[in-house]
Amino acid sequence: MTARGAAGYAAMFEGLRRRSEGAFVPFLVVGDPDPDTSLDLLRTLARSGADALELGLPFSDPVADGPVIQAAATRALTRGLRLDTCWEIVATVRREFPELPIGLLVYANLVLGRDPEAFYRRAARAGVDSVLVADLPVREAPRVHAVSREAGVAPILIAPPNAGPDRLAQIARGSEGYVYVVSRAGVTGADDRIRDDGARLLAALRGLGSAPPLLGFGISRPEHVRAALRMGAAGAISGSAVVSHVPALADRRAELLAAVGDFVAGMKAATRSPT
Repeated sequence: MTARGAAGYAAMFEGLRRRSEGAFVPFLVVGDPDPDTSLDLLRTLARSGADALELGLPFSDPVADGPVIQAAATRALTRGLRLDTCWEIVATVRREFPELPIGLLVYANLVLGRDPEAFYRRAARAGVDSVLVADLPVREAPRVHAVSREAGVAPILIAPPNAGPDRLAQIARGSEGYVYVVSRAGVTGADDRIRDDGARLLAALRGLGSAPPLLGFGISRPEHVRAALRMGAAGAISGSAVVSHVPALADRRAELLAAVGDFVAGMKAATRSPT
């Protein structure tokens, strides 16, 4: 059980290219609403067609996340969830789905507030392929990303909508596995429609030879996935729209798993028919 880093994503994207598909990557907070249900939810994502997983480690101040994902982190923490339990859940998913790329979206305090080397070694042992640190200070990025690579974990960077040419070039050089392209400013949350502002970023990143770009923030419907692919994204990431199923059905596990499975299957189907 080891991390494959960028190689895991490269294999995924090559398989998708051969099938003329885009990637669909759902996000969930590990441990929400409780460890057992969380593990079953992650299994459901994988079995319903997810091409990769993006997972959040619960954090008390998730500044890049909107109210839906903030509430998910609070639910997990309120139950006394420990980081060791999160690693155990991730490791179980890695054992059961050895080819599925697994990425983490975390906050800097979880990495810098302890020992970055120990954090990335633990992530690698759990089978994590990539880590995106949402609020990583610019001055800390080179050191943290070097530690990440040393552990065999791909660093992922965010391309924000206001990124200029120099910043985009840095992102293209530094992000491995994929680039997380933000479709709009602000925090995470489902949108009614996807703006086409990301098309410029996607074209610029491809021109710079970046890792495949995935479009995120606001992806909540199959038509959003198709729009992302038409804009030139290699796929789409959906977080709040997945997480929003949890609070309504947390006490009815079978219904929750069915609803999440149906959602993921529908979003994945859109990657096969982008027009």
